[in-house]
Amino acid sequence: MNLKKYFIRALHRLQKGPGYTYKELLVWYCDNTNTHGPKRIIKEGPKKKLIWFFLTLLFASLVFWQWGILINTYLSYNVTSSLSIGFKTMKFPAVTVCNANPFKYSEVKHLLKELDRLIEAALERILQPTSGNSSENASPPLDLQLWHQIPLVLIDEHDKDNPIILDIFESNQTAGGNQTTEGNQTAVEKKYKLAVKLCSHQGSNNCTYRNFTSAAQAVTEWYILQSTSILSKVPLQERIRMGYQAEDMILACLYGAEPCNYKNFTQIYHPDHGNCYIFNWGMDEEALNSSNPGAEFGLKLILDISQQDYIPYLSSAAGARLMLHQQKSFPFLKDQGIYAMAGTETSIGVLVDELERMGYPYSDCTMNGSDVPVKNLYSQYNTSYSIQACLRSCFQNHMIDICGCGHYMFPLPEGVNYCNNEDNPGWAYCYSSLRSSIRHRQICIDSCKETCNDTQYKMTISMADWPSEASEDWIFHILSYERDMSTNVTLDRNGIIKLNIYFQEYNYRTISESAATTIVWLLSSLGGQFGFWMGGSVLCLIEFGEIIIDSLWITVINMISWCKGLKQRRVQARYPDAPPTVSELVEAHTNLGFQHEDGGALPRDEALPPEPGTPPPNYDSLRVQPLDVLSPDSDTETE
Repeated sequence: MNLKKYFIRALHRLQKGPGYTYKELLVWYCDNTNTHGPKRIIKEGPKKKLIWFFLTLLFASLVFWQWGILINTYLSYNVTSSLSIGFKTMKFPAVTVCNANPFKYSEVKHLLKELDRLIEAALERILQPTSGNSSENASPPLDLQLWHQIPLVLIDEHDKDNPIILDIFESNQTAGGNQTTEGNQTAVEKKYKLAVKLCSHQGSNNCTYRNFTSAAQAVTEWYILQSTSILSKVPLQERIRMGYQAEDMILACLYGAEPCNYKNFTQIYHPDHGNCYIFNWGMDEEALNSSNPGAEFGLKLILDISQQDYIPYLSSAAGARLMLHQQKSFPFLKDQGIYAMAGTETSIGVLVDELERMGYPYSDCTMNGSDVPVKNLYSQYNTSYSIQACLRSCFQNHMIDICGCGHYMFPLPEGVNYCNNEDNPGWAYCYSSLRSSIRHRQICIDSCKETCNDTQYKMTISMADWPSEASEDWIFHILSYERDMSTNVTLDRNGIIKLNIYFQEYNYRTISESAATTIVWLLSSLGGQFGFWMGGSVLCLIEFGEIIIDSLWITVINMISWCKGLKQRRVQARYPDAPPTVSELVEAHTNLGFQHEDGGALPRDEALPPEPGTPPPNYDSLRVQPLDVLSPDSDTETE
């Protein structure tokens, strides 16, 4: 009951309101607030009152303006970067080594035989201005079906409005859509540009031309597209077999003072480089720690790249491709790898940078990729998330959705096949269009996120000839005997690479982000501006909040009163005559019972009988009851 009474009182207090008007409330606030300025408005004379009102309004506006700037700065979530240097025993990075050539030519020659014959005949026609070629006449006829799927063409752009397009294996040219009879022999003399012709399907006019400034670039690009179509149909295990095996490629290994061999490496298949081998990947065993900095405590490798077995038109660079990266991360050698040249000893000194980014809302980074809307196709390798994996997965997903097949260079989801010329005739055109599309590229960039924590390895590279002329004889003899068990020299300078990978020092740098503005900074800045311009504090803000609440309170009560008054006015407009008072009703009822038909008064006993169903009148109550409820004036008249 006490609680009920309390709530009833509170309700009555709310209905009653603060008990004063807007003007009284404003005067009370100005007279009692601790903020400078409002007191002077009500206590000074008319002129000073106007001056102080203007100054108070001006400085209050400045306070709110500064507050807006400070809040906007805080909500922008800027960060500051700090650099710290530490010293500790560090994990040796994972080292991935690959051959620049993905397959042994002796193993894939039967697959690329027709392709090689086509490119050799095309180069003869490009480089020799004569129409007759003895080598062409002596060789078997070419299979031009493979050529017509993705042809190489010559383009004469001397006349920009009417370029001449010539198919290398056709005698007619197309000049603005018309046929001419000029022969192939003028191709070099006219200095045609070599281009790759890509069509949506064979025989279609919906084609695009990829122009190159050098014929070498055009031939390499054409050969990659054609070989991709051929190799995509080869099973993975067969491709691994055709690549360079670890026991043939890794001749010697030493980590610190401990010997190692090819069995200490993990093999993965990389579409760009074939078989790659990773040391200290950390998948099956704990990552190795480096005991000391310096070349004597790092990894030493001797590799054989077998340059004599390179594919002539696919790999124009010779050497080993290597990359340093974190454990359990996929190596993207095409983007982050470096080359080691054959016939040299390459020393790589490593420095470590650790990056620590702040997450949402300060930056759009991810901890493990779980909040990225792109399906990571590289998760089949059980590797960690990286932005390179996300971008390639996004591109492959777009390729599958638009072209209906996946590109050979990227992993495939289940139930999808790689593109090839037989099953997907227009895949090269679709791939080229998608790769040059800025819109699709931007979609992938917006969808993928950087990792919040990352480790980068900065490398200092130096090289020297190895082995020297004085020592190459005995070194090649020993290495040949250890690999082939032969006394004959089977190795040479063009295929041997020596690598030294080590920490330069144990100092590591940590680049970390921290919030440039915090809630403490915001509150102190807001209070500083308020105190500087208005001489106020937190209590002044509470006072201001109090007057706002009271003003709202008064407004609500006034609105309720206005609504009630509006309702009463509507009732009065509907019933213009005022309702009779109680005394008037009693008098009318009394007179009604004692009147004759002609208007004269009847005695009480001669009054008309009541209507059927009407209760008999209580005359005593009619005579007495009005005395208790009527006004004094009405009582006097009744008496």
